[in-house]
Amino acid sequence: MARPAVGAALHRCAECAGYEYGGAPACAACRELVDGIVEGEWLAFLHQWGVADSQEVTALAEMVAAEPDRHDWRLVDAALDRLPCPECGDRLSHGPVGCSACDLAHGFRYAAIETDRPGVPRGNEHAIRVNVSVVRRPQITSENELLARRLLLPHLLVGLLPTTEEAQRINALIKRNPSAQKTDLIEQAIEERLGRQGDRSGPPT
Repeated sequence: MARPAVGAALHRCAECAGYEYGGAPACAACRELVDGIVEGEWLAFLHQWGVADSQEVTALAEMVAAEPDRHDWRLVDAALDRLPCPECGDRLSHGPVGCSACDLAHGFRYAAIETDRPGVPRGNEHAIRVNVSVVRRPQITSENELLARRLLLPHLLVGLLPTTEEAQRINALIKRNPSAQKTDLIEQAIEERLGRQGDRSGPPT
């Protein structure tokens, strides 16, 4: 499963006990699910092009990375994953903050196509795209922003989208609470703000 369907139930991760996807990047199981959002689209793309040879895969990744505005954001992210940064040697766009080549590639990735799925609020796909990007490159942001992004991600994936006011309240809650309490408090606040508590959530495992 590349990602949950719109309106699907939220389920708890057996490894971290948070909602699936929301434990990344620390939780390996959630991190694999988040990576699967990108990888599933890339594998379908390779099948469509009939590409299997490693050199052809690299050439295709270079093509996609060179024209991000012509491709879905998941393909662009997957393409960057397959290209080495000439400056730091990491996956292109995944290097440390300050690597000029990675920072440039990271900026260009936002030119990619973001198409909202039927039945979701306008901007849901952009929110997913940004949150996935932050979770997969956590070094670019603060601990507080990463917490908000990763905890919101499961809700975004099933088609929800906080209003600006809701997002501001969640961010304020993060800033004023001790680290040890933040995860539970923010998860509860997100559920309440998005009307999810006791609704589509699966039972803890």
